[in-house]
Amino acid sequence: MIVRIMGEGQVRLDDSHFAELNRLDDELLEEMESGDGPGFRRTLTALLSAVRTRGAALPDDSLEPSELILPAPDASLEEVREMLTEDGLIPGPAG
Repeated sequence: MIVRIMGEGQVRLDDSHFAELNRLDDELLEEMESGDGPGFRRTLTALLSAVRTRGAALPDDSLEPSELILPAPDASLEEVREMLTEDGLIPGPAG
């Protein structure tokens, strides 16, 4: 799957990592609902780090369609809340 991190670029990520990303997404959603700012920041950082370290960055001039769009590392809780669907940032079953 192709994942876009806003403000950074795109990463090609094997579907085998989906369960881990979904688990982090579930944690992020819980922290947002409870208003846990430090937890939100920690989990967002972990989610983006997982994508970066497990995926392969695409060239900057690549124009692949993104299957998943994640917020920028410095996104606020409110900005991320606007990006959410009923499944969180990552659609699909809970991890």
